[in-house]
Amino acid sequence: MMKKMTSATANKMIKKLNEDKEYWRRREQESYLYVAALDEEPVIPEYDYSEVAAEIAAIDDKIAKLKHAINLTNATNVIMIAGEELTIDTILVKMAQMNRRKEILDVMRKQQPKVRISSGYYNPKKAAPEYQYINYDLDLIKAEYEKVDALISEYQINLDKYNQTVEFEVEL
Repeated sequence: MMKKMTSATANKMIKKLNEDKEYWRRREQESYLYVAALDEEPVIPEYDYSEVAAEIAAIDDKIAKLKHAINLTNATNVIMIAGEELTIDTILVKMAQMNRRKEILDVMRKQQPKVRISSGYYNPKKAAPEYQYINYDLDLIKAEYEKVDALISEYQINLDKYNQTVEFEVEL
């Protein structure tokens, strides 16, 4: 059966299916073994391997179909961002790269131009204090951080809009 949905809907379905799968895994884990004393009648939990395996396999099949449909739409659909036409999967890769760059720029922009790092107390042979200096233009780094942050926001807003509005078909 073919069903139309957005990426947001598909991801919510995947989350729900993973919760269902966890239920079956937990149920299996609590039932496939039991302990009984030799002098007591054992309480054997209900457990049917075939039923549990079939349920988990059906859930895995649905998850695989949903993820494939998401991957297919991400690889084939394009949106315009910052004057560039990009596929969704490219946007996701670029966002991860920009977020990593933003982390580095964030550390750099928070540095002081000059910081005393040693007073010489621990090394009596060296009386002069040591200083750490930045080796870059702090204003340039701050501006670059803001530029990357704004671009990430633009990518995210466009991606959110895409995920909420563009429909694709999934065979479930």
